[in-house]
Amino acid sequence: MKVLVIGNGGREHALAWKLSQAERVSQVFVAPGNGGTARDERLHNVPIAPTDAKALADFAAEQKIALTVVGPEAALAAGIVDEFRARGLRIFGPTKAAAQLESSKAFAKDFMKRHGIPTAAYETFSDPAAAHAYVDGRGAPIVIKADGLAAGKGVVVAMTLDEAHEAITWILEDNKLGVTHNDGGARVVIEDFLAGEEASFIVVCDGKRVVSLATSQDHKRLLDGDEGPNTGGMGAYSPAPVVTPNVHAKVMHEIIQPTIAGMARDGHPFTGFLYAGLMIDEHGQPRTVEFNTRMGDPETQPILMRMKSDLFELLMHATDGTLDQVELQWDRRVALGVVLAAEGYPLSPRKGDAITGLPADAEDGMVFHAGTAEVDGKLQTSGGRVLCVTALGESARTAAQRAYELASGIQFAGRQFRSDIGHRAIKR
Repeated sequence: MKVLVIGNGGREHALAWKLSQAERVSQVFVAPGNGGTARDERLHNVPIAPTDAKALADFAAEQKIALTVVGPEAALAAGIVDEFRARGLRIFGPTKAAAQLESSKAFAKDFMKRHGIPTAAYETFSDPAAAHAYVDGRGAPIVIKADGLAAGKGVVVAMTLDEAHEAITWILEDNKLGVTHNDGGARVVIEDFLAGEEASFIVVCDGKRVVSLATSQDHKRLLDGDEGPNTGGMGAYSPAPVVTPNVHAKVMHEIIQPTIAGMARDGHPFTGFLYAGLMIDEHGQPRTVEFNTRMGDPETQPILMRMKSDLFELLMHATDGTLDQVELQWDRRVALGVVLAAEGYPLSPRKGDAITGLPADAEDGMVFHAGTAEVDGKLQTSGGRVLCVTALGESARTAAQRAYELASGIQFAGRQFRSDIGHRAIKR
């Protein structure tokens, strides 16, 4: 059977890599793919943009694609699942209406409030003066979020009032991110700061049932010690020790199951990957920071390194509505991924730098490509997060040592990375 993966990042490289190992899969196409997928003889790049739903559906129909898997949020928000389903093509992901859980922060917060899902107190603003006044009344620390898709860069955790006001000006008044919510125009969600430890909780949904994937934790800040600006993610590891069996049960009972039931009641049954970004306080109480309607990046890379089950069969069950027949198997080892980013990331990443020193693939180590491209047979940087060097180890410490060992030989001008990925798990 043939499979199509939509997207060009590290998440899509990992999905395609894992799907290519499935017993029933004969070919994996990636649209448009990247330099890493171009170099893998098991994968085939297709030069179609992720948001060109009609062209992708045409390709899927012509090639008799058995399953299409959507990686990036922009394609989901543009309605690619609706297009495929209207043409009778099997695709894994949420509809445009269901994808609003990610594409509109205001939609997600209103949904959580309506359905009693634990999250931070918030208000939504399109008027800058009202937003500034709210922040003055609420105090800092406080969180300012762009209401729309911003590639992981639309959240400012303001530790001072000056930072909060600057974020409102940047996102709402100047709209430097160019983000618009579903009704057009800039809008911000301002919410209370939540203290605790973050974790990524990702499940596969078939509209009624869910199967949870391995837990993970990513590192959003650019610099060591969780300093610097927010990014799309500078590294991740799986499992996340903070998600104890008790916390896992609470998340399923208080967040995941009410979300799936609530979406169905609201007329938007959710199929696809549902990602709950959690903040877990000192008492083990989880609250929802955000929802994503796709796999996380860079969480996908370590999660799929640990998955022993057949990803293709899992997603076929999900699209058939038979997830109750699935039980997943996981490698007991820890997987950890370190992102190597381009100079200038996250605001203005430089492109076109030559990449050298890539290690060979190994059972306990993989380099997943994100912002790379092949130009005249040579590999170059083409985006902000360039590579995710991912390794397995008996502990978080040994997985980190192996990942950094693999990363040490990789070179490109301006390379930047964090040297403390997994520090919370290692301390535990």
